[in-house]
Amino acid sequence: MAREAVLQSVAARVPSLPGDDCVRVAVDGPDGAGKTRFADGLAATLREAGRPVVRVSVDGFHHPRATRYRRGRDSPEGFWLDSYDYDRFTADVLNAFAHNGSRRYRAAAHDVASDTALAVDTAVAAPSSVLVVDGIFLQRAELADAWHLSIFLDVPFTETARRMAARDGTSPDLADPRTRRYVEGQRLYFAACDPRRRADVLVDNADFDSPRVLR
Repeated sequence: MAREAVLQSVAARVPSLPGDDCVRVAVDGPDGAGKTRFADGLAATLREAGRPVVRVSVDGFHHPRATRYRRGRDSPEGFWLDSYDYDRFTADVLNAFAHNGSRRYRAAAHDVASDTALAVDTAVAAPSSVLVVDGIFLQRAELADAWHLSIFLDVPFTETARRMAARDGTSPDLADPRTRRYVEGQRLYFAACDPRRRADVLVDNADFDSPRVLR
């Protein structure tokens, strides 16, 4: 019930815009924070309230592997600076949901597992849709002004590392080189962008089933 109450509370914060304009919502937080699950739950709550929703993940817009690892496979700077193709994400998604946008979008451009480009058909969102995007680094300079509502899921790195180990087979040890790449890369993001402060809604998501709205 606590999770449902939080989702209802956050859904009530999602604005409606004049005319057919769409609303863009970001669900941000570190790797393993539970962004996909939270964004899916928020989308379901909005749909139950009768609002049309489009779900997209920034993970569909990774750079190719050669770009992601050009600073080294264990580089935190590489993780922070080179993970995503924000130009493509903006062109394929954000522009479509902008003021007087076409609402014609592509939900993904790259498959990270196979490291191949995707030829995804264009879809057309309904008028006044709510775009719910999950992903890391969503408050960085290229994207910070894109959102009508931004949500940050706050979870300690000790917990996110444990979740990532269970999900991806990585080490839960924060000093492990691969884990350190992700943790320290996100710390660079926190230092540069202060996403906790910038977010409109701050949620403690250390307990998946009992999140708490902190602000």
